[in-house]
Amino acid sequence: MRARLAKLRAYAASAHRRNELYSSVAKLGDGGMNTSLTALRKASAPGKKIQRAGFIMLWVPEPTGVTMAIGAPMILAGRYLDKKYNGATISDIGHNVNSVVSSVNDMNDTLKL
Repeated sequence: MRARLAKLRAYAASAHRRNELYSSVAKLGDGGMNTSLTALRKASAPGKKIQRAGFIMLWVPEPTGVTMAIGAPMILAGRYLDKKYNGATISDIGHNVNSVVSSVNDMNDTLKL
């Protein structure tokens, strides 16, 4: 009986540890982390979107010209935002870091000669 009771206690402890592990893994996949990782992987470009909307408004045929008055500033604002906030992602940063490291290595190789 004691051996069987010890086995049952070991099974219960194992099930308890497994349950804690699964619950901690589930906590890692919450929405906040997913959105942060998505933002790092795929950066939004608000300037391009505003520019595109401005061009669409500029080309809409309208007799009063209100869309032209709204479309032109939207294009300019989109270009400003495109210059100010770039849509760089993690992969872009990795490519730039690799190019900088290779140029530093090339410089070290030329200085060693």
